[in-house]
Amino acid sequence: MIQRLLTRPATWVVIAALSIGGAGALYWFQPWRLFTDTVVTDTLSSLPSPTPQPAGASSAPAVASAAAVIAQGSFVTHEHDTSGEARVVRNPDGTHQLELIGLDTSDGPDLRVWLSDQQVRTGTAGWRVFDDGTYVELGKLKGNHGDQVYRLAADIDPSAFRSVSIWCKRFSVSFGAAELKTVAS
Repeated sequence: MIQRLLTRPATWVVIAALSIGGAGALYWFQPWRLFTDTVVTDTLSSLPSPTPQPAGASSAPAVASAAAVIAQGSFVTHEHDTSGEARVVRNPDGTHQLELIGLDTSDGPDLRVWLSDQQVRTGTAGWRVFDDGTYVELGKLKGNHGDQVYRLAADIDPSAFRSVSIWCKRFSVSFGAAELKTVAS
């Protein structure tokens, strides 16, 4: 029976189609990434601890001589379990960077770090909103665990963005996102 099937051209067409389809699915979905992890240990900004001002001291802003957090938030889960913190830091030289602290998410194909003007929503309602408005890609996600730093180009105004998303570009879905709340200075 099997020998007779293998002599038919239609059988070989089906085998070839299944092989090509299987290879394509493996390439597209990359299921082995469910079992891989990449840990990143970028050096985060050294931030001064807040010091209380003496009574009667001037409350005028001091000249920026140290890095300062201007926005921050905690990650919520979307398509994959995601946790950690995100913060936007203004460096003493006036440049900005996004820092992901203690990020923990799944590995996946084509993951990116996006700043977006969209509000973070929980649950499935938040999975696909980050490409609806204005967004900027800061680069490929360096790893799915650890501390990471992404420098913002000089033409990026961090105050124009409300959130950061770990975005799967291949499937247009957010793995997780953090709302960036402005920090009072």
